[in-house]
Amino acid sequence: MDTIIKELHDAKEYGSILTVTPQDWSALYDRFAEITEDINMSRETALRELLPLVQVAEALAQKYDVVVTNPPYMGASNMNLKLNEFIKNNYADYKSDFFSAFVIHASQMTKQSGYCGFFTPYVWMFIQSYEKMRNYLYNQATIETLIQFEYSAFEEATVPVCTFAFQNRHVQKKGCYLRLVDFRGGMEVQRQKTLEAIKNHDCGFYYEQNTDNFSIIPGSPVAYWASTKMLEAFQTGNKFAGETKKGVLTGDNNTYLRLWHEVNIGKIGFELYSHAEMIDSSMKWFPVTSGGEKRRWYGNFDTIVNLENDGADIKANVKNYRLRDSQYYMLEAITWTEISSSIFTCRYVPKGILFGNGGPVSFFFNKKLMYHLALLNSKVAMEILGYLAPTINYGPEQINRIPIVYSNEDEVNQLTKWNILLSQTDWDSFETSWDFQHHPLLRKVPTIAEAFDQWQAECDDRFNQLKANEEELNRIFIDIYGLQDELIPEVEDKDVTVRKADLGRDIRSFISYAVGCMSGRYSLDVDGLAYAGGEWDASKYASFAADKDNIIPICDDEYFEDDIVGLFAEFVKTVYGADTLDENLKFIADALGGKGQPKDVIRNYFLSDFYSDHCKIYQKRPIYWLFDSGKKNGFKALIYMHRYQPDTIARIRTDYVHEQQARYRTAIVDLEQRIANASAGERVKLNKKLTTLQAQDTEIRTYEEKIHHLADQMISIDLDDGVKKNYAIFQDVLAKIK
Repeated sequence: MDTIIKELHDAKEYGSILTVTPQDWSALYDRFAEITEDINMSRETALRELLPLVQVAEALAQKYDVVVTNPPYMGASNMNLKLNEFIKNNYADYKSDFFSAFVIHASQMTKQSGYCGFFTPYVWMFIQSYEKMRNYLYNQATIETLIQFEYSAFEEATVPVCTFAFQNRHVQKKGCYLRLVDFRGGMEVQRQKTLEAIKNHDCGFYYEQNTDNFSIIPGSPVAYWASTKMLEAFQTGNKFAGETKKGVLTGDNNTYLRLWHEVNIGKIGFELYSHAEMIDSSMKWFPVTSGGEKRRWYGNFDTIVNLENDGADIKANVKNYRLRDSQYYMLEAITWTEISSSIFTCRYVPKGILFGNGGPVSFFFNKKLMYHLALLNSKVAMEILGYLAPTINYGPEQINRIPIVYSNEDEVNQLTKWNILLSQTDWDSFETSWDFQHHPLLRKVPTIAEAFDQWQAECDDRFNQLKANEEELNRIFIDIYGLQDELIPEVEDKDVTVRKADLGRDIRSFISYAVGCMSGRYSLDVDGLAYAGGEWDASKYASFAADKDNIIPICDDEYFEDDIVGLFAEFVKTVYGADTLDENLKFIADALGGKGQPKDVIRNYFLSDFYSDHCKIYQKRPIYWLFDSGKKNGFKALIYMHRYQPDTIARIRTDYVHEQQARYRTAIVDLEQRIANASAGERVKLNKKLTTLQAQDTEIRTYEEKIHHLADQMISIDLDDGVKKNYAIFQDVLAKIK
């Protein structure tokens, strides 16, 4: 009895995961009266207090023919101290989650010839931390059936799940598996597909597999759908040739990472090809990989890291940083986004870019980089990763396990280099690339419509060529791996990651480029950036002058000489000529989707939508800052942050806000006089306009007080602090970033 009491101590903490030593239960019940005397307790008290414990112990200790359960799901971090310690002591090899310990415990509760059935998360089928659990099931049991459900099939489940049953002994036989991961639509669809597979084993998602085959694949995942040809590849294929690394970890990204467009361009160390060159350059910021959106072959280069003086500041002020493997710094490589809910995509990293933590990389010293990049971007690799990384976490461990079969290397390498060039040309056509030269609609044609047609043709050719190249690479690798009966080479349009022309997007980006020219960031006479910090050179702006004071007002009428709509019209005229100005403005207005006169449509875009578009393109780190009085459009003006000076706000206040206030006062007096002399019908219209002006006048008065307070402080900013910190200084007078 003492043993039972000891084993059931803290039983409410552990529940049925407890292991109870079997007893002679009949004898124990017969001797219950004697036990009460031994422990100095009345029979009534013993029956009331101890008999239920004995009954629970008997239930937990016995062996069952069948155990079926939906065990609790709980990671170690969510367990209390007692439960955590219990699992570590009793289920050390299966402690990744409470459910995995329960699977083993259920097996221990079952007779050797009995059966266990479960409903659990399906992470145990693939992830490394559950490998010992898988090996237990392969060697100590026999999986009879398993259904892998679609990721979100069960509304009640917060994780993707499976259901499986095994015989509690190992025998040589094949199990039956259903793969329902591609069938969306909830539990009803899953039920229907399950019944379909039971009736028709040729349905395409029913598989039979012996668990002995699972050990052929590194990590022994439950890769029940792996074909004979795929298993052969794992048995005979070459080891992945790259040295796969996770790179620079700052430990404080807010302080040490920036988007490249935030800082002074002169402080960024481009075209440095080794750790030694980085140190010798005396630069502060360096390009670094960072993962990013779904994109193949090239791109997603937008992040820089502060490693000034070889990361001295990080080393002095951060505990959890990683600045190792400096011998690999700035070498060419392959990178990818580690966590992705979409298809796996890899990109070429040219020399001169560091490898970061969010974008793992592989380095190659055997001239096999192009071949590996092609394979990783193929359907064959996606199929292999379905076994190695079905939980969409593509870490170095998963990538290093891909078996490589070499053939047709010259052809593969040639197509890969072509694809990189196509993707790089696409990436550099947009201003968020640091190698952007000029807007693609700047062409020697008289109309923007013709320019767009040419750009559209280029995009279509690039898209179609890349798609054809990818399909040819798929065909090559499908043949190499012998997977003709399993995979098709065709690529869906949605998976081709260069951009087609888009009239609305491309006209908006043209407007953004025009604002860049107004502000001096770009110039019609200079490729790439004309100014992004450093010394100002006015001679760069001969064709179209940059705004002198870096303050471009956005008003609901043309109140100022440097009104943004007026400047934009002048820009369009400079690019395409005076004769076609009206035609071009109409084309632009139509592309924006507005109604009314072209200049009114364009003005409304600047007032309402330009800034939200800008913030989206620049990932909520805008380089053009919108000074904004509020919803009444009393006052708006753009400045270019790299040209900000301590007196900029004072000039905004005196040269623009005060002038606008004076205009409102004059316009209000004029309207009041006109209303007094107007007819009844005209008076309604004038009163409406007066109400608008009065609201704007009230708004700008309040705004003037706010901006006055900041103007007097003559605030300086440090571009190294980035947009977020600097923008916050002026948040009371700037538009909210959305």
